[in-house]
Amino acid sequence: MKLLPRVLLLGLTGILSVSPLIASAHAEAAKPAPIHVRGNVVAYSASTLKVKTREGETVDVALADGWKIAGVANAKVTDIKPGDFVGIASLPKAGGGDGALEVLIFPPAMKGTGEGSYGWDLKPESSMTNATVADAVKGVDGRTVTVTYHGKEKKIAIPDGTPVVTIAAATKEDLVPGAVVFITAEKAATGPIAHQVVVGKNGVVPPM
Repeated sequence: MKLLPRVLLLGLTGILSVSPLIASAHAEAAKPAPIHVRGNVVAYSASTLKVKTREGETVDVALADGWKIAGVANAKVTDIKPGDFVGIASLPKAGGGDGALEVLIFPPAMKGTGEGSYGWDLKPESSMTNATVADAVKGVDGRTVTVTYHGKEKKIAIPDGTPVVTIAAATKEDLVPGAVVFITAEKAATGPIAHQVVVGKNGVVPPM
């Protein structure tokens, strides 16, 4: 299995230096694979974020020096255009091919972030593909996009209703109790250490 990459997400220096969905791409082989924490904020202090994970466990996530924060904003499947750089989490379909679970449209300045297709932990057997859109074709049951990365090509169906987002500005003040977060962290003996946090706001949650 390929190592998930260590990707920086956010700010405007922030926003343009990070990515979750992404976030994670091809990590250097010498570094351990990052872990992902998904859940709701219980409490936030200057150096610690307490999160109730989607698995029901409450964990203290240490915030590394210089950690970054970003939000997400709603986008539409019709916003996806040839030439865009996207991150798509997907699952194999019973009839063949892949079906999207969510789509992140990267800002132009983040094109190329984590390029590739690799295992992802959103759901069992899911993968993440960060790639350039070659074409987007509207079909009866939604849209199918052809994406390219490292000279390879992949077709992914995006069913109607699939969450589509883009990166947005956020501040530490958005880390209120109950806020939904997606965190890329490194595993340590004392618990996860976060370098980037994506937080939901204005009713939009990180789907990655």
